[in-house]
Amino acid sequence: MATRETDLGSPEELSEREQRAVEAQLFRLADDEYIQAERYTFWQVRAPTLESDLAVANNAQDELGHARLWYDAIQMFGYSEESLLWESDPDDFQHSTLVERPFSEGDWADAVVRGYLYDVAEDIRLAALEDSSYEVIRNRTSRIQGEEDYHVEHAQSWLERMADDGEASERVQAALEDLYPYALTLFEPLGEVEEDIEELGIRTASLDEMREEWEERTTAFLTDLGFEVPTDVEPATPTGRDNEHTEHWHDLHEEMVSAYRNLGRHKATTLMDDE
Repeated sequence: MATRETDLGSPEELSEREQRAVEAQLFRLADDEYIQAERYTFWQVRAPTLESDLAVANNAQDELGHARLWYDAIQMFGYSEESLLWESDPDDFQHSTLVERPFSEGDWADAVVRGYLYDVAEDIRLAALEDSSYEVIRNRTSRIQGEEDYHVEHAQSWLERMADDGEASERVQAALEDLYPYALTLFEPLGEVEEDIEELGIRTASLDEMREEWEERTTAFLTDLGFEVPTDVEPATPTGRDNEHTEHWHDLHEEMVSAYRNLGRHKATTLMDDE
C-alpha cells in the first residue's frame, strides 16, 4: 500500500493528467453509490420485517447521499447535475455491474448477500482513500465511513441469522454463487488511467491489493458461518467500468430519467437549499 507524499492542488490547479485521474476515481465512486441506492429502493415495503424495511430505506438514503457528495466533487470540474444524471446516456456510467442487476423477486437473501459483498468492498475502498493526495476526496471519505460501517454490520447480522435456518442458508449460498462474479467487477480497472490513479496517490492501494483484502475478509466471515465461497472465479462480463453493461441497465436508466424527461425539465429541481 502506498502512502501520500504530496497533495495535489485545488480543482483549478490540476494538470490535465491529474484531473483525468481524479475524475476517473470520482466517477467510479459516484456511479456505484448512485445505482446501488436506486436498486435498494426495490425493497422498501417489501423487506421481511419492519425493522429491515426501515434499515434498507436508510441504506438507500445513505448511498444516495454519498453519491451526491461524489457528484458534487465532479461538478467542481465544470459538469452540471443535469449532464451527469438526468440528461446522461446509459453508456456514460462506469458503475460495477453488481449494482445494476435487479434483485431476485422475493429473495431477501439476494439483498443481504449483495449488500454484504458491496459494503465490505466499499469499506476497503474508503480506507484506501483516507490518505488520498486529493483533499476533496480525503475530506469526503471521512464523512462517509461511519455510515458504511453500519451497512456492513447490518448485512453481517442478517447473514448470521440466516445461517442458522436451513432454507434461508440455502438461499444465501445460491445468492453467493450467483453474485460473486459480479462482485469481482468492483475491482476491475478503468483502463490506462488506473496507473495514474495509483502513481498520483489519489488512492493508496491498488485494485489487486483491495481485492485480496476483500477476498480474505469475506471468505473468513462466510466460511465461519458454514457457507462455501466460490474460488477460481473470474469477474463477470461486461464489468461496467468500461462503460459496457448488462441487459438490465438500459431499462433501469430509463426509469431513473423518465420523470425528468417526461416533464420537459431542463434543470434539476431543488426543493431545499443546502445549509
